Amino acid sequence: MMIKFYLKLVILLIIGGSASQNLTAKIAAELGDEICPIEIKRFPDGEKYIRIKGKIEEEMIIVQSTGYPQDENLIELLFLISTLKDLGAKKIRVVLPYFGYGRQEKCFKEGETISAKVVSNLIEKTGATEFISLNLHEDSLRDFFSIPTHNLSAIPVIAEYIKKNTKNPIIVGPDKGALDFTTEIANILKCESIYLSKVRISPDKVETKIVANVNDSKIDISMVEGKEVVLVDDIISTGGTIINATKILKEHGAKSVDVCFVHPVLVNDAVLKIYGAGVRNIIGTDTLTSDVSHVSVANIVANFLKK
Repeated sequence: MMIKFYLKLVILLIIGGSASQNLTAKIAAELGDEICPIEIKRFPDGEKYIRIKGKIEEEMIIVQSTGYPQDENLIELLFLISTLKDLGAKKIRVVLPYFGYGRQEKCFKEGETISAKVVSNLIEKTGATEFISLNLHEDSLRDFFSIPTHNLSAIPVIAEYIKKNTKNPIIVGPDKGALDFTTEIANILKCESIYLSKVRISPDKVETKIVANVNDSKIDISMVEGKEVVLVDDIISTGGTIINATKILKEHGAKSVDVCFVHPVLVNDAVLKIYGAGVRNIIGTDTLTSDVSHVSVANIVANFLKK
């Protein structure tokens, strides 16, 4: 009898920042790797104190989203990167599940700060050697880095959730900007996909219609009647677009409306307002910690880190 022994030669050490500790634990469990202990506390004047207490390897991984409070979480990330570099880490892989400040990737008006570029430069110049994120608001954000960058997709795990929890759904984008997400999910689930668009009827009248499916052919809004509809997007912040879309879908006979998205920013009372519009379920991922973070991206990140 031949007995095979499998030995993991490299144990990676993972550090979880304050904003992503639950996700860090799940990623470490998927990889069978160790979590490096850190100490984080606050001085009386509000400044943060960070100490890395574990053993440092040549290759380290940091997992830290930079959602609210953005400035605080970003500073913590930069402190961790710099400290690892000072302690001798040669390869520092930064996993930024949600890229705070990532929605300002260009000047929309003269004189605006391109915040995504500033944050990218800080992360790289502080010592990151590789950058990994999920569903960046614009893939062009990667152009701000000269180190290897990767924009992973959480859509497959969202599609898996939809498959388990709906029957013969129709996937709807609340606007044309979500078309790529709806198309990707529809292709995975082999179902119909459409999006809503504002159409100007006259100078003072705007109507929202369903205008296209995955083949960009004109269709009728009546196709949502009696269907389990799933609204899909990358980020939901105030929820205004989702609320408007839900009302339209309900008016045209949707049997139910679920909302699935990657990044649950969800400011103020967005969740209450979305449910109030008639949504059945609100499902986000754990790129940010929230009450609706029911789908984990840990497997997606872990599978990438194994490569």
